[in-house]
Amino acid sequence: MTTTPSTRRALGLAVPTVLLTTVATALVATPAQAHTPARVPAPGLTALPTGAAAAALAARTVPVELAPVTAYTVQDGDTLWDIARAHGTSVAALYAANGLGSDSIIYPGQVLALGGTAPAPSPAASESATPAPAADAAGPGYAVVAGDTLWSIAHEHGISLAELYAANGLSPDSIIYPGQTLRFAAPAPAPAPAPAPAAADPAPQPAPDTYTAPQVVLDDVQTANAQHIIRVGRELGVSDRGIAIALATAMVESGLVNTPSGDRDSIGLFQQRPSTGWGSPEQIADADYAIRAFYVGTAHTNGLLDIPGWESLGFSEAAQEVQISAFPARYGLWEPQADGWLAALG
Repeated sequence: MTTTPSTRRALGLAVPTVLLTTVATALVATPAQAHTPARVPAPGLTALPTGAAAAALAARTVPVELAPVTAYTVQDGDTLWDIARAHGTSVAALYAANGLGSDSIIYPGQVLALGGTAPAPSPAASESATPAPAADAAGPGYAVVAGDTLWSIAHEHGISLAELYAANGLSPDSIIYPGQTLRFAAPAPAPAPAPAPAAADPAPQPAPDTYTAPQVVLDDVQTANAQHIIRVGRELGVSDRGIAIALATAMVESGLVNTPSGDRDSIGLFQQRPSTGWGSPEQIADADYAIRAFYVGTAHTNGLLDIPGWESLGFSEAAQEVQISAFPARYGLWEPQADGWLAALG
């Protein structure tokens, strides 16, 4: 189941125009004494400008005013964590300055404020920064960008996963890729030849999540993995609640087993995905690496401790901020048992 750090892009700064103030002032200054030696013209000038010509030259002086760096244009591969670290700020400050949330998506060309009020992008920049919608019989669509998941797209546009699946002929096993266009509604049916058009079928409703959390007695493998999660949490100074969230998350994602595969390219205890920045397959398959990544993140992903105010979030909500799962409510179902495992093993 998206802090080596990604390459930082330098901000472009306009080069100020060279000042002519000193030269112009020298040219129009009144001599202090009547016998001041004659001035020599600069190379390329046949005579020094005087009178109105010198005044006109002075009027062309451009004052220098270097503006502080307050905005950043998102580049391909950037994450909010990368941008915050590169510019000496925090993810929470970027959220506040740009009206973002933990489920917000950024895209190449978007202009982010680094502090204060976000700058108003020019019309041309606004047009280029917004993914081009797909216009067809199903209405406006969405062009997938790097880092998107079906859950994040559905959440961002206020629809359910089931509706997104139905509109695009997808399933929980489907893979999306940058540049792919997704619809938010199924194409309208062609009108029936009869005078009265046939009524459209009602939109499919999402199936209820029937997942339950049975009472589990941990076997030897699960116990060893739970102890590993607790030990790393203690080393990092994570609170008991944070360790319980990690235990419950690993149970939901892998059954507390360091599995070599899963949904799409997911790997390991927390089913972290190489394609979303959690690390290489070899790294994620290392249980110690995967556990630490859940707590403190990687160069491209946020861990639990990176989430602003995570301790005040609900149990499931805190886990979901890290995992970005299609079924976020499942983590909280394991909270009582995770507390019990921690009490018995930690």
